[in-house]
Amino acid sequence: MNKQTSGALVGWWAFDGDGEATVVDSVTGTADRIEGNFKRVGGVAGAALKLDGFTTAVVRAAGEAPKLTGEFTIEAWVALGAYPWNFCAVAAQGDDGRTGYNFAIGPRGEVRLGVSAGGQWVTCCSGDFAIELRKWTHVACTCGADGVLAVYVDGKLAGAADAAGAPGFAPDADLWIGANDHAVRPSHHRGEGGTRPSWFCLDGMLDELKIYGRAMSPDEVAAAFAAVTPAPQQELKPRRMPSGPEGPGRFGAYYCNLKYYDEWDALWPVGPHPDVLVRFDRSPARVVFWRGSRFSPAWVSENGLWMADQSVEAWNDSEGCYEHMQDRHCHYSHVRIIESNEARAVVHWRYAPTSSHDHHWRVNEKTGWGCWVDEYYYFYPDATGIRKVTWKTGSLGEPRQFQESLPFTQPGQTQGDVVEAEFATVANLAGETGVMRFTENPPKKPIENMPADALIQRYNFRSRAKPFILFEVGDKMEFGRQRDIDRLDKPGTCNHWPVCQMRSDGRDSQAADRPAHFLSHPISYAPIHQADGRNWWHGLYGMTDRPMEHLISVAKGWNFPAKLTIADGPFAGGDYDMSQRAYVLTRSGAGQAPLKCSLAGSADRPIYNPVLVIDGWGDAEVTVAVNPPQADRGKDFRAGLCNGLDRTDLVIWLPLETTEPVELTVTPLGC
Repeated sequence: MNKQTSGALVGWWAFDGDGEATVVDSVTGTADRIEGNFKRVGGVAGAALKLDGFTTAVVRAAGEAPKLTGEFTIEAWVALGAYPWNFCAVAAQGDDGRTGYNFAIGPRGEVRLGVSAGGQWVTCCSGDFAIELRKWTHVACTCGADGVLAVYVDGKLAGAADAAGAPGFAPDADLWIGANDHAVRPSHHRGEGGTRPSWFCLDGMLDELKIYGRAMSPDEVAAAFAAVTPAPQQELKPRRMPSGPEGPGRFGAYYCNLKYYDEWDALWPVGPHPDVLVRFDRSPARVVFWRGSRFSPAWVSENGLWMADQSVEAWNDSEGCYEHMQDRHCHYSHVRIIESNEARAVVHWRYAPTSSHDHHWRVNEKTGWGCWVDEYYYFYPDATGIRKVTWKTGSLGEPRQFQESLPFTQPGQTQGDVVEAEFATVANLAGETGVMRFTENPPKKPIENMPADALIQRYNFRSRAKPFILFEVGDKMEFGRQRDIDRLDKPGTCNHWPVCQMRSDGRDSQAADRPAHFLSHPISYAPIHQADGRNWWHGLYGMTDRPMEHLISVAKGWNFPAKLTIADGPFAGGDYDMSQRAYVLTRSGAGQAPLKCSLAGSADRPIYNPVLVIDGWGDAEVTVAVNPPQADRGKDFRAGLCNGLDRTDLVIWLPLETTEPVELTVTPLGC
């Protein structure tokens, strides 16, 4: 079997062996190098090659490749973890679309053979989703002396075409196995300027690849399939984006390394603490700052449903979108914990809006600096978090967008697994509500009769805890159109984010094989503030199982906070900072005198879990009295000391909801 003949087996890669980075062609004895990341795993016979979907390839130099002169057959066993981003070679020699041959698997589970014949490129392709995910499948192709091409799946004919001429080979080209020989754009992309070619390979397992110098008959292909009865594969598991431990946990922000699946994780040259997870002890919800979302935070419900949001985004015609989504390696996106104690956790996310060309937005020719964005998140034990988005004045310009509501689907999920048909409810402070829904034959015009001055949105997840955003008075909310109800049975609309490593700012999902995002509306344009050379906007995010009436009250109390009056003590200030959801005071004198103050709660200015930040408080622990009994720490209030370079501040959070006035006394312990 070591002599090549035109009618015999001319190449056979069984992929047996252990961890060595070569695979032996049993026909010639040639040891071919395996490029990239890979594993040897159990196959249909002996071992198989597990390709990582990104870097793996087996390459045979042109001079040593099997010599095909006319008809041929290629067969192999494959099991896929996800469909390739575009057609990807099982085995190919030549320039795809011009010369040689290319036996490939497509982005919709197709099996395709392409050959050069009569000066044309001729293809033969199966139907969509001929290959199931995570299941061993036998694939084969033949090219006959009569010019007829055929592809087979599990021994059955899946497609045929007439090449109208003998195939033309490319003997000067290398043979590539499991990957394309060049970077390729993902299929079904939306924008030309925002999509670049990327390297990828098959994502899954490959075994028993054979090339013959003759065309097998349909019966022979069927017999080759029937000769092997593979056991159900155990290596490829359903994939789930990581969100940390389930259920409530000790409140705070934590550095961690959130694992996805081995091959994706292996791409990242990171240490043990690249990601941040925020947990709540009063709620099973958590907030995930993960590399897979470029550190854009996602709120995750008790049953694992993800709600994310857009970064600051800009765009132009030449390179498409500039945003965090295109920073697929997180070169410019970083997350860090500023503060974490029993009362509050503060997380800082910094990024540069980036295009798929790896260019930044509005780069100054002289300084080399473009637009950079700093987002601060102030989380409290009630499963809420203020998002403050800030950038240097003059660095952003137009066009721009600040927010898009973007739920995720996991692999295997549809949109209807995540949201109800009435997918979002919006409201204004007057209590007027409107519903955004999936419906049959939706009109092709913006939704009408929505509440004026809406600044509250809640996504109606199929979970107990539902994500919401509250905006500042003056917000301009766009509702878009109602959605076609057929979408509920589809995966997330676009899968260029999260997780994706392809260079694209828009790629339509073809299957539920990868994480994806969908919907985007309502989109809000919040009031923009400016001071001290910075611009910012802010929103109040969270997850809750309480009704819209509760969110309306919280939004009212945030936009129109009860007035704080200092009654006694060496303290100044007391103004409400919406960006922290807190009253900010400053110790104005020496000593350890207590703070006595009041909050003028009312129906128009409801109090919801108030927060006090006292700058320069000092190192003393604290007791709190409310109306006026002594409060129990942990149950009735929480406090945290925040050490800075030149002072120690105090944060107090009180689980208190009322429309009545409240008196507070904050006393240094031991005073």
